[in-house]
Parts: sequence; structure tokens; C-alpha cells
Amino acid sequence: MKDKNLVAPTPPMGWNSWDCYGAAVNEEQLLGNAEYMRDNLKPYGWEYVVCDIQWYEPKAVNNDYNNFCELCMDEYSRLIPAENRFPSSKGGKGFKPIADKIHGMGLKFGIHIMRGIPRQAVHRNTGLLGTDKTARQIAHHFSVCPWNTDMYGVDTGKEGAQEYYNSLFEMYAEWGVDFVKVDDIANTEFKPHEPYSAKGEIEMIRRAIDNCGRDMVLSLSPGPAQLENAEHLSKYANMWRMTGDFWDVWDKLYEMFSKTEQWYPYVKPGCWPDCDMLPLGNISINGSCHGPQNRFSQLSFQEQRTLMTLWCVFRSPLMFGGELRNNDERTLSLITNEEVLAVNQHSHSAHPVINMENVVIWQSKSDDGDDLLAVFNTAEASKKINVSLMRLGLSGRFLVRDLWERSDLGEASVKLSVQLKPHASVLYKLKRI
Repeated sequence: MKDKNLVAPTPPMGWNSWDCYGAAVNEEQLLGNAEYMRDNLKPYGWEYVVCDIQWYEPKAVNNDYNNFCELCMDEYSRLIPAENRFPSSKGGKGFKPIADKIHGMGLKFGIHIMRGIPRQAVHRNTGLLGTDKTARQIAHHFSVCPWNTDMYGVDTGKEGAQEYYNSLFEMYAEWGVDFVKVDDIANTEFKPHEPYSAKGEIEMIRRAIDNCGRDMVLSLSPGPAQLENAEHLSKYANMWRMTGDFWDVWDKLYEMFSKTEQWYPYVKPGCWPDCDMLPLGNISINGSCHGPQNRFSQLSFQEQRTLMTLWCVFRSPLMFGGELRNNDERTLSLITNEEVLAVNQHSHSAHPVINMENVVIWQSKSDDGDDLLAVFNTAEASKKINVSLMRLGLSGRFLVRDLWERSDLGEASVKLSVQLKPHASVLYKLKRI
């Protein structure tokens, strides 16, 4: 197996179409957000433009799925872009014209796929590239997604199954894909001795990527991934979801404190437990998930900062979910703070040190040796928090810098005190004097 860790040595940063366009994103929207990223976010490290679910579905209009809809597919049982939504794909070009344009902007291109093989390919018993086996012969008919009707799972014990996945990723490599989000697999029950094995399908996908001739980040969804599968996920994937879909409500953000506390030991180069996307800015344009349609994030600005602080100190991948072209200045300020983003990209050894009485504190180290502290007030009221440096194992004198405010706060040697609004946070860098 190739060293997948070299493909994602730091947490991937980018934009994904799901939170704003659901299953119905089109070519203009993809390229428009790519242009915004090039012009406004690329200098800060944002680089992936990811087309989420059902790009092969010509009738998609929102976050809902049209059950058993006719999908766009080639002669080898492989789903291809719907031409009415992605006109540059006509003539068998697939996503290559879009990928070429995105690469020309100095960015990278990603797609979402569902695990398995299209049900319509199985029902028609269509052929597979590289083998005389057929779609029906490699499908596991009882392994189906509970929330989407597009696919059957692949029976990893059947001849032709690996060839099918090889043909998929060879096509994606020809298109110029740099990132693949595979869905309905991270939380699928791992049964190594049953006819269907999620572990086996993940391993097949990994082999297909390694053999396709192009580096690709492998992201697995949805969550919650099971902690007992952490070593397997670390070996075969670059990212995997720790939770179900994350949306812009405080309860889901509050739950993430316990999830990150469970998963932090598995954060390392090339292996990024994933807190899910950032539901910031203008989201749910085509749908109404957990709130009104076509809204700006329902999280307060303090909660949005807390979200970014936790994602960054934990070192989750950062995938922005809103329509970038509609960003306001406050939203833009959350994703263009170099000092905060540096914690996500260039730190190590992050771990929670206090989680009690509505106070959560994380500690880590910057790559240049400075100490980092993230302090969170999870209470429903304002709170003064006193942080004992000795309790954190820190002795001596430090210069304290507030990374969100980009301001120096003076010296500290015994404790730090901060007054935080409800659900608010601070992110400090402590430089030893």
C-alpha cells in the first residue's frame, strides 16, 4: 500500500456543496465557488472544491432524494455526471473539463460517491470493465443504504468486485479527481466474516486508489464511526466522520466536545477524524435541514467562533458548507484568520485537560514550540474562568496572545482569567519568556 499519509499531511481545507445545495449542485455553482476560493481563500490554505452527492441524478432539486430515479451511467456500470447539470461533461468527458478549470485556478477537485454498485446496473445486469463478470454477480443485494436508493453494496468476496472498483478510480484519475468522499460506509457495521464487509469494501477502495496512478484523499462518511474500528480507519482512510450530519444548532456543537475527547488520540498526519462540515455562511439554499431554507447560519457569532476554535485545536478537516459568494465580513473573518488556521494546520499533541462545570479547556503545541490553549464556556450564562497554568503543567513566564483578536494580552505566570459569554471561547498562544 502506498503511503497515504503523504497525500494529506495536514487536515484538508476546502468547500463542499452539500450544506448549501444538497443533491442539486450544478456546474455554474461549483465553478463560481471555486473562483471565489481562488480570489479570497487560497492564500489562507483553502484548496479543495468538492461536488457532493448525486451529481449523476438529472432530476435532483434539493436535499431530498428521488427514490429509484434513472441515473446517468456508462456501459461499464459506472455513474457519470448528469449533462443537464454539468454541460461540459457531454461527449463522455465526465468531470475532466471542470477539474481542469479548477486545477487551472491552483485548486484541487473532489467528488462524493456512494459505496457499492448502482442498483440499476444490477437490475440490467450490465458489464464491468476489466472482467467478464457483471454487476449482478458482484452485488450484495441485502446490503443497501437506509436513506438512499442508488446503490447495492459490493460483495467483496466475489470475483470482479476489485476490478469494478479499479475501473471507477481509473476513471476518476482520468477526470483529475484529487479527493473522494465515500458515503454510507464509515458507520456501516464492520462484519469481516459475513458476505458483506464494510472493512473489505474500504480495503478494496484503498487498493483501487493506490493502483489508479493519481493521489487522492479518501474521506469516509457518515458517522458516527465506531471507536473500535479506529485502527482500521487510520490504516486505510485519510478522514472519517465521528458523527452524523452536523448542522447549525448548539446541541450538535455541544455533542462534539465529547466526540473529540474520544477521538483525539487518533489524530496524526494523514489520519484526520472528521467533525464534519462547517455550516457557516449562507446554507440550505435548496433545502431546509434543521432550520429555515436559504438561511445564514443559526449559530450565534460566538458559537461560530467556538465551532472554529474546536475544529482547529482538535485538527479536524475544514470543509466550508455555505455559498462562498454570499459571505459577509463576519463569516469571512472566521475563515481568514491566519493565526487560528495555523493551529489547525501546524500544531500537535492536542488533548482536553479540563471538562467540568461548563468549562472545557484544550491544550496543544504549535510546531514552533509555543503552548496553545482553547478555553470554552459551554454554559447558558456568562462565566469568569480562571485557568491555573500550574495545573496545565506550565511554569515560568509567558507572553499571552489572543489569536482570534490578534492582540497581545501581556504576561502571565500563575493563571489566566477570562470572562466569556454563553457558548463563547478564546484561543491563546503562550510564548515562554
